[in-house]
Amino acid sequence: MAARTGDNREKAWASVRAEAMHCTRCDLYKCATQTVFGEGLLDASILFVGEQPGDQEDLAGRPFVGPAGQMFDRALAEAGVDRRRTYVTNAVKHFKFVRRGKRRIHDKPNGGEIAACRWWLQQELALIRPPVTVALGATAARALFGKVVTISALRGRGHDLPEGGEGWVTVHPSFLLRVRDDREAEYAKFVADLARIGRRAASLG
Repeated sequence: MAARTGDNREKAWASVRAEAMHCTRCDLYKCATQTVFGEGLLDASILFVGEQPGDQEDLAGRPFVGPAGQMFDRALAEAGVDRRRTYVTNAVKHFKFVRRGKRRIHDKPNGGEIAACRWWLQQELALIRPPVTVALGATAARALFGKVVTISALRGRGHDLPEGGEGWVTVHPSFLLRVRDDREAEYAKFVADLARIGRRAASLG
């Protein structure tokens, strides 16, 4: 029975992902290379939500493979969380950018784009049903909680989600690439957040 349940979940996820590849819910698909859907364990105890794909993610078709992803992997390892045992996705599945010469510079998604793409995140959450979902940054937190929230107000503890499980909020790893003052201290806080989240997920089974 467990194997059949897993097979059904995998088929359902693959179907949703295939549908997302042709998403036109907002205009971001017009310029992005491709939809970047989530990836990871479909029975993960932790689901991480970022903001959106970056330039490298847009080209590779995978989440968190660029500089922020490398920072994320490093922090996860230091926190004792195995990324291979998690599921990683984004609040917005297409790369939003502005062109500066040949470069494509990240542009923050607006409320309409976040709302349009929230449907996909809800499908992922419904399929995976993680005990712990982590919003990395304010955009992800807005998508997860369905309203504008601040990281400082929610950081450091779990919050009950309507669909079940707990929602946690911390900074996006790209923040650590941008911050100039107290970078080491901010990085240490991020690692501490991830370690706390890992322990909480383990306690929830």
